Amino acid sequence: MSRNARIASVVAVARAVRLAVRPGGPSIGERAGAVPRMVRATFSGEYIGVSKGRLMLMLAAAGYLVSPLDIIPEAVLPIVGLADDALVLSWLATKLVEETEAFLAWENGTMGAPTGPTGTGSGGAAYPGSAGGTGATGGAGAATGGAGAQNGATRPAAAQTVPGDVVR
Repeated sequence: MSRNARIASVVAVARAVRLAVRPGGPSIGERAGAVPRMVRATFSGEYIGVSKGRLMLMLAAAGYLVSPLDIIPEAVLPIVGLADDALVLSWLATKLVEETEAFLAWENGTMGAPTGPTGTGSGGAAYPGSAGGTGATGGAGAATGGAGAQNGATRPAAAQTVPGDVVR
């Protein structure tokens, strides 16, 4: 692993920790309870903030951590064997915090409806309290406050694009 990759990994974990412990943010229990709802909403197509592939990678990481089989066993190379587990754990914890943060914001109606691959909104079905329909810009109206917007809020840039989105 290169030095830049290690630094980026540490920065991502630090950002996730700050996000997870900020005052007024969701508790660990709320985040843990949101995971099954996020999985159901993603696989049913209601929530498009996380891809099915990302969820499967997160499941595989959790399985790797609890599995007695390792790519680098601790019995053979103790420090390196623990390091690969620590790397997987840090990635999983970071993604769980980031994804549950975005899902809980979506679930509470504080994020605008994202546009889908064809530029049309979700019709409001996936966003509680949303008026539905499409906005004047060909999207769900989140950027202009049109139909489908949630309290005039827009999604942060990191949460805006998912595989299949048209980026302008």
